[in-house]
Amino acid sequence: MAAKKESKIPAETLALYDKLVATNPNVERKGDTVPYTSLNGHMFSYINTDGSVVLRLSKEDQEAFVEKYKTGPVMSYGVIKKDWVNVPDSLLQNTKELKKYFDKSYKYTGTLKPKK
Repeated sequence: MAAKKESKIPAETLALYDKLVATNPNVERKGDTVPYTSLNGHMFSYINTDGSVVLRLSKEDQEAFVEKYKTGPVMSYGVIKKDWVNVPDSLLQNTKELKKYFDKSYKYTGTLKPKK
C-alpha cells in the first residue's frame, strides 16, 4: 500500500484554512497535498503549492478584493488564473473578515454550470 503524500503546506496555514472552511457547514475540505473546497465540481478555494490561499470570485468581487488588499494575480504553471485572487497572510489570520469573501466565493461558484 502506497504511503500518503506529505503536504508541504505550513501547519499554521492549514489550521487557518480549516478554520475558514469550518465557517460554512455546507463545505467540506478535500485534498491531502493540495487542500481545496469545491461546489458542483468546481473548486472555489485551495491552498496553492507556494502555501498561499486562493479564492474564486466574480469579476466585480475580484476587482474590489484586489483593490482593497493589493494582491497580485494567481499564477499556475506560468499562466494567470482568471476568477482567482490571492489571500494575503494578514487576511488569512482574520477569519471573520475573510469569511465574507469565502461566502462570496461559494455563492459565485454556485452560479457556474455544474460539472458532470
